[in-house]
Amino acid sequence: MRERKIAQVCMIVKDAQKSMEQYWNIWGIGPWEIHNFTPESIRDFIVRGKRVEEDFENIIAVTWVGDIQVELVQPVKGPSIYWEFLNKKGEGIHHIKEYVKDEDMETVLNEYKQKGIGVIQSGKFDGDVFYYLDTESTLGYLLELGNCGKVRKPVRWYPPEAKPIK
Repeated sequence: MRERKIAQVCMIVKDAQKSMEQYWNIWGIGPWEIHNFTPESIRDFIVRGKRVEEDFENIIAVTWVGDIQVELVQPVKGPSIYWEFLNKKGEGIHHIKEYVKDEDMETVLNEYKQKGIGVIQSGKFDGDVFYYLDTESTLGYLLELGNCGKVRKPVRWYPPEAKPIK
């Protein structure tokens, strides 16, 4: 069995701004860096085997708690597994991300495929490559595999005066 590294825990939210404020004010988690996932920033965006050609947007807020990244995703428009989750379950824990080196990704994806676990969403955000696996029926949540690659500077921070912590 190979060694694993959990890199991220993600929650789907209806309102990223409100959620960041709650995490900051109640739990002291932050500061948050905010990105917009749109056709201009995401390459090769595929949902359930189909390349997304229509307009889409997801607000992504991330921060660190120790070595684990906490992510909030607010679906805004267009198809995604984020919308599916929000419509089916409401807000809540959506996925756990496992770090996988670029050179190991194909092998790891094939290992899951041999177990009957396929990719339901994938894409690229700058140097970050991500694959979401259909593990909800077996694990109770989705598993994301990603290389945790370098990404651009955020469009903004919360709180606005915040400084990066990593």
